[in-house]
Amino acid sequence: MTAQALWCVAPDRAEIRPAAMGEGVAVEAFFSGISRGTERLVSKGQVPASEHDRMRGPGMEGSFPFPVKYGYCSVGRVMEGPMEGRCAFALFPHQTRYRLPQSSLTLLPEALPPERAVLAANMETALNILWDSGAAAGDRIAVIGAGVVGAIVARLAAGLPGADVTLVDINADRATLADELSVAFARPEAAPQDCDVVIHTSASEAGLELALSIAGQGATVVEASWHGDKHVAVPLGGPFHSRRLRLISSQVGHLPADRLPRWSYGRRMAKALELLCDPVLDVLISGETDFTALPEVYADILAAPETLCHRIRY
Repeated sequence: MTAQALWCVAPDRAEIRPAAMGEGVAVEAFFSGISRGTERLVSKGQVPASEHDRMRGPGMEGSFPFPVKYGYCSVGRVMEGPMEGRCAFALFPHQTRYRLPQSSLTLLPEALPPERAVLAANMETALNILWDSGAAAGDRIAVIGAGVVGAIVARLAAGLPGADVTLVDINADRATLADELSVAFARPEAAPQDCDVVIHTSASEAGLELALSIAGQGATVVEASWHGDKHVAVPLGGPFHSRRLRLISSQVGHLPADRLPRWSYGRRMAKALELLCDPVLDVLISGETDFTALPEVYADILAAPETLCHRIRY
């Protein structure tokens, strides 16, 4: 078997090139999803040198900054072995075919269309964020940044009994998205105050400043954005200490410490796929492109502020 994959070869420039198949069970890709936040930093060469090793993903080839084959939202049909004929999700780059150990493939639930399963890595991240936040029933919760991860976090948080959830974004058009997800929407100037939990996903300095300003006494603020090599000013003066705010990070590469005795990465991924059996989440697919056309539009997809999850069809 031979394979082709998308390679980032220079800032904002991508090409389709031959790629290694890897070892294990053969998979033929149906779809992959562009994870806009991380892939935009990779495409621009903005992965810090300190993170080059930690940022290596399954199936990645090349090295940062360029050339590099990168991505982690692939859905395809298993071509051999006990899973043959079944659809599975894999953390793998944008590539036509590949091989992975069977343990690295997670079969889709029968109720989950492969077209929606490209959101699995985003769902896994959102689930981890919600765990890290400690959000509970009845809480006033603000999610700043209505990208894919922020939108999914808000949808999950809205399932907590009695929770009052608001999605906050500078783009007023995101109000329609919030309505589809059955959560409230606010522009930054109208964001709810005195929140029990604030989750920041906008990857902006202004968003983090807003998150700290609307957190109530003793509240938790979760920084879920990854800023790459950008230095971000954090306003730790004013009422930060007197309000005894708790600022914590969340990153999907590690399970929360209080989950480790019971949860594995496999269990978390299986739960993420189960949670995707929610047809409302189709609203997060903002476009689709054939793989062969991807190099010409990749940089534009990453740059467009209206992009949520852009799906690639093979």
